[in-house]
Amino acid sequence: MSAHDKRKAKCQPAAGRFFTSLIRDIREGDIWVKLSLLVCGTGYFARKQYVKGTIITLLQAALMIFIPTMLWPYMSKIGTLGTVQRELVYNPVTRKNETNDFDNSFKILLFGIIGFIVVITAVVLYIKNIRSVRRLQVRAENHKHIDTFREGCSQLFNKRFHFTLLSMPVLGVVVLVIVPLIVLFCVGFTNYDRNHLVPTHLFTWVGLENFQSLFSQQLTDTFSYSFRVVLTWTLTWAFFATVSTFFLGIFLAMFINNRKTYLKRMWRTFFVVAIAVPQFISLLLIRNFFADTGIVNTICRDVGITQFFKNIGWIAPGLDYIPFLSNPQWAKATIICINIWVGAPYIMLITTGILLNIPQELIESAQVDGANGFKIFTHIKMPYILFTTGPFLIMQFIGNLNNFNIIYLLTQEVYVTQNQALAASNAKEVDLLITWLYRLTQEHSNYKMASVIGILVFIMTAACALLAFNRIIRGNREENFQ
Repeated sequence: MSAHDKRKAKCQPAAGRFFTSLIRDIREGDIWVKLSLLVCGTGYFARKQYVKGTIITLLQAALMIFIPTMLWPYMSKIGTLGTVQRELVYNPVTRKNETNDFDNSFKILLFGIIGFIVVITAVVLYIKNIRSVRRLQVRAENHKHIDTFREGCSQLFNKRFHFTLLSMPVLGVVVLVIVPLIVLFCVGFTNYDRNHLVPTHLFTWVGLENFQSLFSQQLTDTFSYSFRVVLTWTLTWAFFATVSTFFLGIFLAMFINNRKTYLKRMWRTFFVVAIAVPQFISLLLIRNFFADTGIVNTICRDVGITQFFKNIGWIAPGLDYIPFLSNPQWAKATIICINIWVGAPYIMLITTGILLNIPQELIESAQVDGANGFKIFTHIKMPYILFTTGPFLIMQFIGNLNNFNIIYLLTQEVYVTQNQALAASNAKEVDLLITWLYRLTQEHSNYKMASVIGILVFIMTAACALLAFNRIIRGNREENFQ
């Protein structure tokens, strides 16, 4: 390639350079490169890479059989998601009612998406194969060594070992994360709900109808009202749950590591017990303790706390118990307090390790300069803790946005909403978006709205993570801190 062509290629976009180089490789390639357009392994056979050529040819043949026979029947119907509904048809030969050859909308959606992913992957591998064969031609013309199959396999465990290590995780991410996300995204544009359950019924595309229902301002549309209520509580919960556990964990760590504190191991053990006991067990026990007829209410009634709250108007006159988990305001406050007990020990352990690694000379120098304990905390310890725990703090906030366990286990079969607008859309005042999504799918089979909520949760958490991490790791903040 001439210098002029190189400068011209650099001015092109990346996609343009890719296709330009591909066309050039085909045009300048020998007969074996051109034959590789038909049989992908031909170029390898010509360079005596027989094993690799056989593998590539067999893979090509398998794809040519698999895509038309197994995937194309689903891919061809993805535009309608099926037209033949399940029915019982009388068979005069067997004299029985038999199920017809019906369409399954979900299988069409799932395998159609998988089919398009396989086709795109096959096209990418096909293009890379052409370019690889062209590189082999250039090496052969320049009398350079061409690796044998044994040498190529050896490189996968030496120079290219990183590709070997990353191949299985990438495949797992595609199968377990990307494909379900695409399916989730697509379901949000369908009418897949209790009235269109497969395999008995079909569902089809409805465009942006579900999103319009969620963001509608019409009084008759309860989903928009419920979404605003649940989203507000989700963000409120995530903020207070993160901040409260973070600062209380720091306070506990500083209290336990203080020189004047005795029996430090005993105090740590007490708080670590909250981590050692599985949340599934501890939260269910706590739910029973704080129930309307639980032991906590019994104690509060016996010592006069319940009557005191009645006198100041915190409890309705007709109640003889504190509605810890049955009143919206009480339930939200109770959940946040219980979360502090569950989450603070984690922060305490992390902060303990950070405090023990702060150079003691730095603190002693500040004391010599006349700094008191508060200034040492605000100017030395707290910046050090925030810098070190910043990424963890972000992940804790995102985790609290999707904290399913503590909300569901504490309120399931205990809290009943009295708000008819929320009840109409199967939501509760104490629901997070993730628990609302769970109720919609598992209890009410409303997959279309659950999918829309799932998309919004994904966008919200991804945006929070990207913005926060970019601010934390941007620039040379580590060097500036040090």
